[in-house]
Amino acid sequence: MPESVPFDPAQIEAFLIAIGIGLLMGLERERVPSARAGLRTFGLVGMLGALVAMLGQHFGSMVPFTAGLVIVAATIISAYLRHPDPSDPGTTSVAALIVCYCLGAAVWLGHAKLAVMLAVGTTVLLYFKAQLRGIAARLQAKDWISILQFGVLSLVILPILPNEEFGPYGALNPHQIWLMVVLISGVSLAGYTALQLAGARTGMIFVGIFGGLASSTATTMVYARQARDSELMSSMAAMVIVLANLVMLVRVAVIAVVVAPAVLRPLLVPILPALGLGLLAMAWNWRRLGEHGDAVLPATSNPTELKVALGFGLFYAIVLLCAAWLSDYAGNRGLYVLALVSGLTDVDAITLSSLRLFTMGKLALTPTVLAIALAMTANLAFKTTMAVVIGGRALGLKLLLGMGAVAVGLAAGMGWSALQAGGL
Repeated sequence: MPESVPFDPAQIEAFLIAIGIGLLMGLERERVPSARAGLRTFGLVGMLGALVAMLGQHFGSMVPFTAGLVIVAATIISAYLRHPDPSDPGTTSVAALIVCYCLGAAVWLGHAKLAVMLAVGTTVLLYFKAQLRGIAARLQAKDWISILQFGVLSLVILPILPNEEFGPYGALNPHQIWLMVVLISGVSLAGYTALQLAGARTGMIFVGIFGGLASSTATTMVYARQARDSELMSSMAAMVIVLANLVMLVRVAVIAVVVAPAVLRPLLVPILPALGLGLLAMAWNWRRLGEHGDAVLPATSNPTELKVALGFGLFYAIVLLCAAWLSDYAGNRGLYVLALVSGLTDVDAITLSSLRLFTMGKLALTPTVLAIALAMTANLAFKTTMAVVIGGRALGLKLLLGMGAVAVGLAAGMGWSALQAGGL
């Protein structure tokens, strides 16, 4: 007679989690009248997944798991074949039941947390079918092309580039340079896609936020042109421009988290005062604005086009090389001059190059923060000047409070950082 296995409470816990995963997914399927599997079926399949994983582990074989997978798939497919529904071919429920089975097995194999996360994600995908289909229907051909182009940038080009340092100061790493291109393209693509989905009736707050993600410069130009139409339009334009540039600050902080997390905390010293003062200025203007009608969408360029990506990659490589050379030749002050000059037209390149030099150990923490803050200040000054030239004096007076408050916050933060470090 075989020796009995001692009772283990962890085994009961694994089965309960597997059943819970099935019940969660099955509860969502109960909403669909045509579904051939519901709460009880999914719960049992989740438990079955854990059971066959236990048997397979005991026998040291994949046969129980494979046999169970075939049985589950065949059962649900045959159920749809016996009772077909023209409005629902059942492919989603079939896939969901197989996923439930596999997640039950994953729980037994020690991946309970991951399995629960995947179960919640799967249930979300099942529940929001109509919303996801609506988003897909609203995407135009050029939006799909943008998504596919981003796939080429990130999944085709990036893996084949060498991950080695080249050139003077070992500053040029093709893989790292293109990784930064993918990062900026991804952030811009998120804002670009959101703008296309937003439509013109979503309001200036939404457009300001996602316009800032896609391109704060493009948003500034579009609304500066709109500001020439009327006094009301200039008030709305000022709000959108300030908000888009506040989002630019947040975007820089997110980039720092991804590239060099150690820089984030000191970088918040200039960013947080700038955000706080900028938001206060916006709140004061908001009370005077009232209703403003439809928002206008900025016509931003596709951030994933190869020409755009190559242009940014080349500019980033040049700024990176210049930053390394100036930092070595002229010290921190040389880097600050470069930050002011390059920041006029593009904050991302000098931000990424400074963060890259910091991670390579070629730039200290405080100069990294000050260079990025100087670039943001120069960029704000450039876009404010551009908005005043395009939009006129009325827009300039309204922008002065918001953009000036942001600049004062950045300057105060830079002064504090320099003071803490003992000077520039």
